[in-house]
Amino acid sequence: MRNRLIFILSAIGLLLGLASAYLFSAKSTAQPPVFTPASNPYEKGIYANGIVESYQASGQNINIYPEVSGTVVELTVHEGESVQAGMPLLRIDDTVQRAAVGQPKAQAEAALASLQALKAQPRKETLAVAQAQVQLAAASLKASQNQYDKQKRSYDIEPRSVSREAIDNARNALNTAAASLEVARRQYALTKAGAWRYDIDNAQRQADATASGYEGANALLQKYTVKAPVDGVVLSVNTAVGSYVSPQGLYGTYTQAATPAITMGGKQDYFSVRCYIDEILISRLPPADRIAAQMSIRGTDTRIPLEFVRVQPYVSPKIALSDQRQERVDLRVLPIIFRFPQTDRIRIYPGQLVDVYVGQKTPP
Repeated sequence: MRNRLIFILSAIGLLLGLASAYLFSAKSTAQPPVFTPASNPYEKGIYANGIVESYQASGQNINIYPEVSGTVVELTVHEGESVQAGMPLLRIDDTVQRAAVGQPKAQAEAALASLQALKAQPRKETLAVAQAQVQLAAASLKASQNQYDKQKRSYDIEPRSVSREAIDNARNALNTAAASLEVARRQYALTKAGAWRYDIDNAQRQADATASGYEGANALLQKYTVKAPVDGVVLSVNTAVGSYVSPQGLYGTYTQAATPAITMGGKQDYFSVRCYIDEILISRLPPADRIAAQMSIRGTDTRIPLEFVRVQPYVSPKIALSDQRQERVDLRVLPIIFRFPQTDRIRIYPGQLVDVYVGQKTPP
């Protein structure tokens, strides 16, 4: 009985081995690719990684960092929205700075009022008082003159009728009244002349200084509202109401690095494609007027011809494409900018990686 069981198990194992050999030796039919891989359309084309950007006449996408620090209290735009230069994008809490603007504003207004008061001199009321003082001094002089003349005539008629001391006192009173009239007249002339030019100049400088202080504080207050620097499109909003932002940007939850508060691009009539050519392939690039290129969108069979725009004539380490610190930096690349018109048929977004082949135009 035992030998029969062993024989049956051996037969089953043999059958399983033969079945396995048959199954594993059968050739499986390869599945067709979901999309055609990018191929070189040029005889001597150069492959390069590319990244889609909004089209700029120069530079890259516009990374917007606030010039002051604080908590975001309002976002006035959303991603994909077209904006015009000067349009508010976000507002930072400005409670402290708004209060700080009040003091220099009051100082500037006070200095300006003092300057205007000096320029408005003489006041007609002050001039009238000075004129009345002249008239009073003239009347006093006339009274003193009459008193002296009476004393002098009496003395001339009868020397014993008036003492010498009385005549001297009358003469002194007359001289004092004449001096008082002269002082009153000069005081009137001084009042009529108005403020001294040097006092006005000094007040003008104080007014200018306080006005500059107020303008500086107010200009800082305006920085708490971040505005669009140019016409364009909001590509990404990397902050939210309640988040803290600073001139260094803000901490990115996913990137774990400082990121701009808002990224803007140019008008979306065109997209740019920034390619990075390996430094050992730079010598193979055609002349600028004969450069041709084709872009392949990854994951699709879409091929788009590119228009050459410019070369950024600076070979730099290849860290700009992915912006990763752990990426190799011993490889240096030359940036070349192409562009293509936007179309509704194909969905392409800034920041998308593409495959690019750079070649030479076929002579006509």
